[in-house]
Amino acid sequence: MKYKLLSIFLIISSLSASELQIKANSFSADENSGVSVFMGKVNIKKSNDELNASQVTVYTNKKNEPTKFVAIGNVSFTIETQQKSIYKGVAGKAIYSPSTKEYHFFKNVHLRQIDEKKEIIGDEVLLNTIEGKAYAKGVESEPVIMIFNIVDKNESVKK
Repeated sequence: MKYKLLSIFLIISSLSASELQIKANSFSADENSGVSVFMGKVNIKKSNDELNASQVTVYTNKKNEPTKFVAIGNVSFTIETQQKSIYKGVAGKAIYSPSTKEYHFFKNVHLRQIDEKKEIIGDEVLLNTIEGKAYAKGVESEPVIMIFNIVDKNESVKK
């Protein structure tokens, strides 16, 4: 099992030049199914990205390459897109697909774009880090909320 853990870290780290680090209170892996589960105060860091959750499941293909990360419970995150926009937020669940570089957030999602001072609140949000685009859905009882910080031109002229 130690060799499986080492091979997962080596493959995950090879996804790009930057190192991916996973910390957790406990870990289990099933080599046959390609599923590794990190439990308890899980913290994942890669470059300027960070993901925290109660549990993260990493799915790998037959070559031990990660195909999907699923985070559940107290999910919080900081993500940098290829356009260098920074997003911070919380959700009940997050799914990351390394092949498309897309994050899907579910349940009470609150996503803030720090550099543009925009916020999205919804039940389902998709963030594409290559294109720097976000899509959101609400539920019937609660619509999606988008908040912008707008500066009045007259206010900025007075200063």
